Amino acid sequence: MERMTTLPRGRSMTRANLEALLDDGWRHELVDGALVTTPAPRWRHQSAIVRLLVALDATCPGDLRVVVAPFSVVLGPDTVVQPDLLVAPRAAITETELLGAPVLAVEVLSPSTTHIDLGLKKQRYAAAGCPAYWVVDPGTTSTEPSITAFALEDGIYVEAAASRGDEPLTVASPYPVRVVPAELIT
Repeated sequence: MERMTTLPRGRSMTRANLEALLDDGWRHELVDGALVTTPAPRWRHQSAIVRLLVALDATCPGDLRVVVAPFSVVLGPDTVVQPDLLVAPRAAITETELLGAPVLAVEVLSPSTTHIDLGLKKQRYAAAGCPAYWVVDPGTTSTEPSITAFALEDGIYVEAAASRGDEPLTVASPYPVRVVPAELIT
């Protein structure tokens, strides 16, 4: 069974502590000073990321860049996350990280991360001012793949668009793109 691990709330970590961790094959993120460690993702998860990367990159404007995890997004001194995919201004991306919120953060659900992606990370992206947040379910929590696109309005995410199976998701923000959920895992 896949597990997600966090440190007890009594021991707060910093970005410097996170950078000092050894590369042990697990994914490490820092949310409000708590270390979040998750196992390697499954095939459907990775397939969805690759195909979504291709779709987002195909229409990405020149001033933006699509980046795939693992890549650190520094939302604060005690919050460093790694969205599965992100879109950010080219000028804001360094060799090792993005300082501040991307214009789009995408999380692909896994059994071990669903509650983190739909709760904690979604809240942190909103608080940091990330204008668009997508949640992709490659069939982890439902019988068919789906995508839900959220837009930030008055500091909270509201559903802007959603699609399931063979129904295309078409959005205009942060730039025009069309994705069919079922095609992400074929």
